[in-house]
Amino acid sequence: MATTTYTIGDLAKEFDLTTRAMRFYEDMGLLQPERSGPAGRNRVYSARDRTRLKLTLRAKRLGLSLSEAREIIDMYDSPRDTGPQLRKFLAVLAQHRKQLEEQMADLQANLDEVKVHEREARALLVRAEKTRQAA
Repeated sequence: MATTTYTIGDLAKEFDLTTRAMRFYEDMGLLQPERSGPAGRNRVYSARDRTRLKLTLRAKRLGLSLSEAREIIDMYDSPRDTGPQLRKFLAVLAQHRKQLEEQMADLQANLDEVKVHEREARALLVRAEKTRQAA
């Protein structure tokens, strides 16, 4: 039975990444391709590596660090008791949600301040134009 494998270029193209990013994920322990060819220069990625890459990119979109992503993804390689994996994932998501909510509150405060300055500037502009017209 043939196993599907991928080159670094295949996965880089599929996920719109650079090969440099792929090698970085490998250095971080997120991917573990087999090596082939002269001096093991060619990377051969398995379906497992492809799935790990997909999960890594999903974690990045959620704002998780690569080390958090690796920790969670590695848990899925362990025995099939998903309780600890899901608890860890929920804890990481809760922490990240809290950070995002704090950032959103900061952004909302900043936006409110911008709106106040816009109103003040418009009022000053109206007064300046009335003064100019009266003169």
